[in-house]
Amino acid sequence: MATIFTKIINGEIPSYKIAENQEFYAFLDISPLTNGHTLVVPKAETDYIFDVEDDVLGRMMIFSKKVAKAIELVVVCERVGVVVIGLEVPHAHIHLIPINGMDDMNFANPKLKLSPEEFSEIAENIHITFESLR
Repeated sequence: MATIFTKIINGEIPSYKIAENQEFYAFLDISPLTNGHTLVVPKAETDYIFDVEDDVLGRMMIFSKKVAKAIELVVVCERVGVVVIGLEVPHAHIHLIPINGMDDMNFANPKLKLSPEEFSEIAENIHITFESLR
């Protein structure tokens, strides 16, 4: 059975897409810790990040780096933090979280409540910036 991320990648479930190439898909987390909180997933389903083939994982990090650079140019933040938990969805993924301090990456924090318009604006701005960096 396809994971929720595969359904998002296939367009069966809507998302706020940031970037995409043949191997990876980046989209806003709909329960973000901060504005611009983005998920990067490989299109090929692999449950555990450390089961992803080495060369694919390397390309995933390079793709994530480009997405993070775009986030930094759009969202006011000191850095973009990287988190891999891997328990929420059985599909490898990386969280890119704009941060100004360590507490910004605490998943016990209340999640932001953004309107569809706010999500769309953030996603569009990061997407445009990502495309300009290519």
